[in-house]
Amino acid sequence: MAKNYYEILGIEKSASKDDIKKAFRKLAHKYHPDKKGGDEAKFKEASEAYGVLSDDKKRAQYDSYGRVFNDAGGFSQGQGQGFEGFDFSGFGNAGFNFEDVDLGDIFGDFFGGTRGGRPKRGRDISIDLELSFEESIFGVERKVLVNKISFCETCKGSGAEEGSELVTCAQCGGKGKVKNVRHSILGSFATVQECTDCHGKGKTPKKKCNVCKGMGILDRREEIRIKIPAGIEDGEAIRLSQKGEAVAGGIAGDLYVRIRTKKHPIFRKEGHNLSMTLNVRLTDALLGGKYTVRTLDGDIIVKIPEGVAFGEILRIKGKGVPYEDGKTRGDILIKIAVELPRKLSKKSKENIEKLREEGI
Repeated sequence: MAKNYYEILGIEKSASKDDIKKAFRKLAHKYHPDKKGGDEAKFKEASEAYGVLSDDKKRAQYDSYGRVFNDAGGFSQGQGQGFEGFDFSGFGNAGFNFEDVDLGDIFGDFFGGTRGGRPKRGRDISIDLELSFEESIFGVERKVLVNKISFCETCKGSGAEEGSELVTCAQCGGKGKVKNVRHSILGSFATVQECTDCHGKGKTPKKKCNVCKGMGILDRREEIRIKIPAGIEDGEAIRLSQKGEAVAGGIAGDLYVRIRTKKHPIFRKEGHNLSMTLNVRLTDALLGGKYTVRTLDGDIIVKIPEGVAFGEILRIKGKGVPYEDGKTRGDILIKIAVELPRKLSKKSKENIEKLREEGI
Protein backbone atom coordinates (compact mmCIF):
# COMPACT_ATOMS: atom_id res chain seq x y z
CA MET A 1 0.00 0.00 0.00
CA ALA A 2 1.38 3.42 -0.95
CA LYS A 3 2.51 5.64 1.91
CA ASN A 4 0.62 8.83 2.69
CA TYR A 5 3.44 11.36 2.82
CA TYR A 6 1.12 14.15 3.93
CA GLU A 7 0.04 12.16 6.99
CA ILE A 8 3.65 11.24 7.75
CA LEU A 9 4.60 14.94 7.92
CA GLY A 10 1.32 15.86 9.59
CA ILE A 11 0.29 18.41 6.97
CA GLU A 12 -2.62 19.04 4.62
CA LYS A 13 -2.45 18.24 0.90
CA SER A 14 -2.62 21.98 0.18
CA ALA A 15 0.47 22.71 2.29
CA SER A 16 3.03 25.15 0.91
CA LYS A 17 6.74 24.43 0.52
CA ASP A 18 7.45 26.39 3.70
CA ASP A 19 4.88 24.30 5.58
CA ILE A 20 6.51 21.11 4.29
CA LYS A 21 9.96 22.30 5.32
CA LYS A 22 8.83 23.33 8.80
CA ALA A 23 7.06 20.02 9.35
CA PHE A 24 10.13 18.04 8.33
CA ARG A 25 12.46 20.07 10.54
CA LYS A 26 10.21 19.43 13.50
CA LEU A 27 10.16 15.68 12.89
CA ALA A 28 13.90 15.57 12.15
CA HIS A 29 14.63 17.09 15.57
CA LYS A 30 12.23 14.70 17.25
CA TYR A 31 13.17 11.41 15.60
CA HIS A 32 16.85 11.71 14.68
CA PRO A 33 18.55 8.43 15.68
CA ASP A 34 21.34 10.14 17.59
CA LYS A 35 18.97 11.99 19.88
CA LYS A 36 17.57 10.46 23.04
CA GLY A 37 14.24 8.91 22.22
CA GLY A 38 14.96 9.12 18.49
CA ASP A 39 13.41 6.72 16.01
CA GLU A 40 15.51 5.77 12.98
CA ALA A 41 12.58 4.30 11.04
CA LYS A 42 10.38 7.37 11.52
CA PHE A 43 13.28 9.72 10.71
CA LYS A 44 13.91 7.86 7.47
CA GLU A 45 10.20 7.86 6.65
CA ALA A 46 9.95 11.63 7.25
CA SER A 47 13.05 12.22 5.10
CA GLU A 48 11.52 10.15 2.31
CA ALA A 49 8.25 12.11 2.51
CA TYR A 50 10.11 15.42 2.45
CA GLY A 51 12.22 14.33 -0.53
CA VAL A 52 9.05 13.81 -2.58
CA LEU A 53 6.81 16.65 -1.42
CA SER A 54 9.55 19.31 -1.59
CA ASP A 55 10.15 18.55 -5.27
CA ASP A 56 7.44 20.00 -7.57
CA LYS A 57 7.80 17.30 -10.22
CA LYS A 58 7.84 14.40 -7.73
CA ARG A 59 4.96 15.91 -5.78
CA ALA A 60 2.84 16.22 -8.93
CA GLN A 61 3.54 12.57 -9.80
CA TYR A 62 2.74 11.48 -6.25
CA ASP A 63 -0.51 13.49 -6.15
CA SER A 64 -1.60 12.01 -9.50
CA TYR A 65 -0.48 8.39 -9.16
CA GLY A 66 0.44 7.83 -5.54
CA ARG A 67 3.96 7.01 -6.68
CA VAL A 68 7.08 8.72 -8.02
CA PHE A 69 8.54 7.63 -11.34
CA ASN A 70 12.29 7.38 -11.71
CA ASP A 71 14.42 8.15 -14.79
CA ALA A 72 14.53 4.53 -15.90
CA GLY A 73 10.78 4.46 -16.44
CA GLY A 74 9.96 2.50 -13.28
CA PHE A 75 8.51 3.86 -10.09
CA SER A 76 9.39 4.18 -6.48
CA GLN A 77 7.97 5.63 -3.32
CA GLY A 78 10.36 8.57 -2.95
CA GLN A 79 13.83 7.31 -3.76
CA GLY A 80 16.27 10.00 -2.75
CA GLN A 81 19.68 11.07 -3.94
CA GLY A 82 22.81 10.31 -1.92
CA PHE A 83 24.79 12.73 0.20
CA GLU A 84 28.24 12.03 -1.22
CA GLY A 85 30.98 13.80 0.71
CA PHE A 86 28.84 14.52 3.78
CA ASP A 87 30.18 13.99 7.25
CA PHE A 88 27.21 13.98 9.58
CA SER A 89 29.44 14.51 12.61
CA GLY A 90 26.74 16.48 14.38
CA PHE A 91 24.46 13.45 14.22
CA GLY A 92 26.85 10.50 14.35
CA ASN A 93 26.04 7.63 12.03
CA ALA A 94 24.11 5.20 14.25
CA GLY A 95 24.18 2.72 11.40
CA PHE A 96 21.80 4.93 9.40
CA ASN A 97 22.15 4.90 5.59
CA PHE A 98 21.69 8.43 4.24
CA GLU A 99 21.91 7.28 0.62
CA ASP A 100 18.17 6.65 0.66
CA VAL A 101 17.41 10.19 1.82
CA ASP A 102 16.83 13.31 -0.26
CA LEU A 103 16.66 16.32 2.01
CA GLY A 104 16.20 18.60 -1.00
CA ASP A 105 16.67 22.31 -0.59
CA ILE A 106 17.35 22.13 3.15
CA PHE A 107 20.83 20.91 2.20
CA GLY A 108 20.86 22.51 -1.25
CA ASP A 109 23.51 25.03 -0.28
CA PHE A 110 25.88 22.25 0.75
CA PHE A 111 26.09 20.65 -2.71
CA GLY A 112 28.62 21.61 -5.33
CA GLY A 113 30.41 20.16 -8.35
CA THR A 114 29.02 17.05 -9.97
CA ARG A 115 27.00 14.10 -8.79
CA GLY A 116 27.82 10.49 -9.43
CA GLY A 117 31.02 11.41 -11.32
CA ARG A 118 29.04 12.98 -14.14
CA PRO A 119 30.53 16.12 -15.70
CA LYS A 120 28.82 19.45 -15.35
CA ARG A 121 26.53 20.29 -18.24
CA GLY A 122 25.64 23.67 -19.70
CA ARG A 123 22.13 24.99 -20.20
CA ASP A 124 19.93 23.81 -23.06
CA ILE A 125 18.69 26.59 -25.34
CA SER A 126 16.14 26.78 -28.15
CA ILE A 127 15.55 28.90 -31.23
CA ASP A 128 12.82 29.16 -33.88
CA LEU A 129 13.67 28.74 -37.56
CA GLU A 130 11.21 29.62 -40.31
CA LEU A 131 11.32 27.67 -43.59
CA SER A 132 9.56 28.04 -46.88
CA PHE A 133 7.20 25.22 -47.81
CA GLU A 134 9.65 23.98 -50.44
CA GLU A 135 12.55 23.92 -47.94
CA SER A 136 10.51 21.83 -45.53
CA ILE A 137 9.70 19.34 -48.30
CA PHE A 138 13.14 18.89 -49.84
CA GLY A 139 15.33 19.75 -46.85
CA VAL A 140 17.90 22.50 -46.62
CA GLU A 141 21.08 23.49 -44.80
CA ARG A 142 20.98 26.75 -42.88
CA LYS A 143 23.52 28.79 -40.95
CA VAL A 144 22.32 30.75 -37.93
CA LEU A 145 24.05 33.13 -35.53
CA VAL A 146 23.30 32.45 -31.88
CA ASN A 147 24.34 34.64 -28.96
CA LYS A 148 25.27 32.33 -26.09
CA ILE A 149 27.95 31.32 -23.62
CA SER A 150 30.44 29.29 -25.66
CA PHE A 151 33.85 27.75 -25.20
CA CYS A 152 36.67 30.14 -25.97
CA GLU A 153 37.93 29.54 -29.52
CA THR A 154 41.43 30.74 -28.62
CA CYS A 155 42.14 28.26 -25.81
CA LYS A 156 39.49 25.66 -26.83
CA GLY A 157 37.97 25.89 -23.38
CA SER A 158 41.16 25.11 -21.44
CA GLY A 159 41.58 28.64 -20.08
CA ALA A 160 45.31 28.48 -20.78
CA GLU A 161 47.42 30.58 -23.08
CA GLU A 162 48.78 28.55 -25.98
CA GLY A 163 51.91 26.67 -24.90
CA SER A 164 51.38 27.49 -21.24
CA GLU A 165 52.13 24.67 -18.82
CA LEU A 166 49.67 23.50 -16.18
CA VAL A 167 50.53 23.79 -12.51
CA THR A 168 48.98 22.34 -9.36
CA CYS A 169 45.96 24.32 -8.25
CA ALA A 170 46.79 26.38 -5.17
CA GLN A 171 43.19 26.43 -3.99
CA CYS A 172 42.62 22.66 -3.71
CA GLY A 173 46.21 21.39 -3.74
CA GLY A 174 45.62 19.38 -6.89
CA LYS A 175 42.68 17.40 -5.52
CA GLY A 176 40.07 19.15 -7.65
CA LYS A 177 37.78 19.47 -4.63
CA VAL A 178 37.65 21.50 -1.46
CA LYS A 179 36.07 20.60 1.87
CA ASN A 180 33.81 23.02 3.66
CA VAL A 181 32.27 22.67 7.10
CA ARG A 182 28.96 24.37 7.74
CA HIS A 183 26.54 24.45 10.61
CA SER A 184 22.77 24.16 10.54
CA ILE A 185 19.93 23.51 12.91
CA LEU A 186 20.49 19.78 12.37
CA GLY A 187 24.18 19.85 13.22
CA SER A 188 27.55 20.29 11.49
CA PHE A 189 28.08 19.13 7.91
CA ALA A 190 31.28 18.69 6.01
CA THR A 191 30.79 18.91 2.27
CA VAL A 192 33.13 18.24 -0.61
CA GLN A 193 32.70 20.68 -3.46
CA GLU A 194 34.34 21.11 -6.82
CA CYS A 195 37.16 23.62 -6.74
CA THR A 196 36.06 26.85 -8.39
CA ASP A 197 39.60 27.72 -9.48
CA CYS A 198 40.46 24.59 -11.46
CA HIS A 199 36.87 23.37 -12.03
CA GLY A 200 37.71 19.95 -10.61
CA LYS A 201 40.80 19.31 -12.75
CA GLY A 202 43.41 19.87 -10.03
CA LYS A 203 45.51 21.91 -12.46
CA THR A 204 45.46 25.55 -13.47
CA PRO A 205 47.31 27.25 -16.33
CA LYS A 206 50.49 29.09 -15.45
CA LYS A 207 49.47 31.74 -17.97
CA LYS A 208 45.78 32.37 -18.48
CA CYS A 209 44.20 32.89 -21.87
CA ASN A 210 44.10 36.63 -22.53
CA VAL A 211 40.77 36.35 -24.36
CA CYS A 212 38.63 34.54 -21.76
CA LYS A 213 40.85 35.47 -18.79
CA GLY A 214 41.32 31.82 -17.88
CA MET A 215 37.62 31.01 -17.66
CA GLY A 216 37.55 28.85 -20.81
CA ILE A 217 34.13 30.27 -21.68
CA LEU A 218 32.77 33.62 -22.78
CA ASP A 219 29.61 35.19 -24.14
CA ARG A 220 29.87 35.48 -27.89
CA ARG A 221 28.01 35.11 -31.16
CA GLU A 222 28.50 31.67 -32.69
CA GLU A 223 27.63 30.50 -36.20
CA ILE A 224 25.89 27.13 -36.19
CA ARG A 225 25.15 25.01 -39.25
CA ILE A 226 21.78 23.25 -39.20
CA LYS A 227 20.88 20.49 -41.61
CA ILE A 228 17.12 20.29 -42.08
CA PRO A 229 15.94 16.84 -43.24
CA ALA A 230 13.43 16.47 -46.08
CA GLY A 231 9.78 16.25 -45.09
CA ILE A 232 10.13 17.90 -41.68
CA GLU A 233 6.82 18.82 -40.04
CA ASP A 234 5.74 22.26 -38.91
CA GLY A 235 6.39 22.53 -35.16
CA GLU A 236 8.93 19.70 -35.14
CA ALA A 237 12.19 20.24 -33.24
CA ILE A 238 15.75 19.28 -34.17
CA ARG A 239 18.19 18.56 -31.33
CA LEU A 240 21.83 19.53 -31.85
CA SER A 241 23.92 17.81 -29.19
CA GLN A 242 26.33 20.06 -27.24
CA LYS A 243 25.44 23.15 -29.26
CA GLY A 244 23.79 24.85 -26.29
CA GLU A 245 25.49 26.96 -23.64
CA ALA A 246 28.92 25.96 -22.38
CA VAL A 247 29.99 25.66 -18.74
CA ALA A 248 33.53 25.94 -17.37
CA GLY A 249 35.08 22.53 -16.74
CA GLY A 250 32.12 20.67 -18.25
CA ILE A 251 30.27 20.01 -21.48
CA ALA A 252 27.87 22.20 -23.40
CA GLY A 253 24.11 21.71 -23.29
CA ASP A 254 21.97 21.03 -26.34
CA LEU A 255 20.41 23.35 -28.90
CA TYR A 256 16.79 22.72 -29.89
CA VAL A 257 15.65 24.19 -33.22
CA ARG A 258 11.87 24.53 -33.55
CA ILE A 259 10.71 24.54 -37.15
CA ARG A 260 8.06 26.93 -38.41
CA THR A 261 6.89 26.31 -42.00
CA LYS A 262 5.18 28.85 -44.20
CA LYS A 263 1.92 27.76 -45.81
CA HIS A 264 1.81 27.05 -49.54
CA PRO A 265 -0.88 28.73 -51.68
CA ILE A 266 -1.72 25.43 -53.43
CA PHE A 267 -0.40 22.38 -51.62
CA ARG A 268 -1.00 20.79 -48.22
CA LYS A 269 1.35 18.19 -46.78
CA GLU A 270 -0.26 14.86 -45.83
CA GLY A 271 2.48 12.49 -44.72
CA HIS A 272 4.60 11.86 -47.81
CA ASN A 273 1.87 13.08 -50.16
CA LEU A 274 0.98 16.57 -51.31
CA SER A 275 -2.70 17.33 -51.75
CA MET A 276 -4.40 20.11 -53.71
CA THR A 277 -7.78 21.05 -55.14
CA LEU A 278 -8.24 21.63 -58.89
CA ASN A 279 -11.27 23.53 -60.15
CA VAL A 280 -12.44 22.28 -63.57
CA ARG A 281 -15.21 23.52 -65.82
CA LEU A 282 -18.44 21.56 -66.10
CA THR A 283 -17.80 20.81 -69.78
CA ASP A 284 -14.31 19.48 -69.02
CA ALA A 285 -15.74 17.31 -66.28
CA LEU A 286 -18.18 15.86 -68.81
CA LEU A 287 -15.96 15.68 -71.90
CA GLY A 288 -12.44 15.60 -70.41
CA GLY A 289 -9.68 18.16 -70.82
CA LYS A 290 -6.15 19.23 -69.97
CA TYR A 291 -4.97 21.57 -67.23
CA THR A 292 -1.55 22.98 -66.40
CA VAL A 293 -0.65 22.47 -62.73
CA ARG A 294 2.35 24.15 -61.10
CA THR A 295 4.13 21.64 -58.82
CA LEU A 296 7.23 22.01 -56.67
CA ASP A 297 9.20 20.53 -59.58
CA GLY A 298 7.73 22.82 -62.23
CA ASP A 299 4.64 22.85 -64.45
CA ILE A 300 2.99 19.60 -65.54
CA ILE A 301 -0.04 18.79 -67.72
CA VAL A 302 -2.87 17.00 -65.95
CA LYS A 303 -5.39 15.12 -68.10
CA ILE A 304 -8.97 15.25 -66.85
CA PRO A 305 -10.81 12.03 -67.79
CA GLU A 306 -14.31 12.15 -69.28
CA GLY A 307 -17.09 12.04 -66.74
CA VAL A 308 -14.87 12.80 -63.76
CA ALA A 309 -16.91 13.13 -60.56
CA PHE A 310 -16.89 15.95 -58.04
CA GLY A 311 -14.45 15.08 -55.25
CA GLU A 312 -12.66 12.40 -57.29
CA ILE A 313 -8.91 12.10 -56.62
CA LEU A 314 -6.34 12.07 -59.41
CA ARG A 315 -2.88 10.80 -58.46
CA ILE A 316 0.46 11.95 -59.87
CA LYS A 317 3.11 9.50 -58.73
CA GLY A 318 6.58 10.40 -57.50
CA LYS A 319 6.06 14.17 -57.17
CA GLY A 320 5.37 14.32 -53.44
CA VAL A 321 7.56 14.41 -50.32
CA PRO A 322 10.90 12.53 -50.40
CA TYR A 323 11.28 9.48 -48.13
CA GLU A 324 14.21 9.01 -45.77
CA ASP A 325 16.21 7.08 -48.38
CA GLY A 326 16.16 10.12 -50.66
CA LYS A 327 15.39 7.94 -53.67
CA THR A 328 11.63 7.60 -53.51
CA ARG A 329 8.89 10.18 -53.09
CA GLY A 330 5.23 10.28 -52.26
CA ASP A 331 2.52 11.38 -54.68
CA ILE A 332 0.50 14.47 -55.52
CA LEU A 333 -3.20 13.97 -54.84
CA ILE A 334 -5.49 16.22 -56.89
CA LYS A 335 -9.05 16.57 -55.67
CA ILE A 336 -11.47 17.57 -58.43
CA ALA A 337 -13.89 20.41 -57.79
CA VAL A 338 -16.38 21.04 -60.64
CA GLU A 339 -17.14 24.71 -61.22
CA LEU A 340 -20.82 25.34 -61.94
CA PRO A 341 -21.67 28.50 -63.88
CA ARG A 342 -23.56 31.12 -61.90
CA LYS A 343 -25.37 32.51 -64.98
CA LEU A 344 -26.37 30.80 -68.23
CA SER A 345 -27.07 32.35 -71.59
CA LYS A 346 -30.32 31.55 -73.36
CA LYS A 347 -28.49 29.27 -75.77
CA SER A 348 -26.72 27.44 -72.92
CA LYS A 349 -30.01 26.87 -71.15
CA GLU A 350 -31.51 25.43 -74.34
CA ASN A 351 -28.56 23.05 -74.75
CA ILE A 352 -28.80 21.94 -71.14
CA GLU A 353 -32.53 21.36 -71.52
CA LYS A 354 -31.73 19.06 -74.42
CA LEU A 355 -29.25 17.19 -72.21
CA ARG A 356 -31.92 16.84 -69.56
CA GLU A 357 -34.29 15.41 -72.15
CA GLU A 358 -31.63 12.83 -72.96
CA GLY A 359 -31.46 11.94 -69.28
CA ILE A 360 -28.03 13.45 -68.68
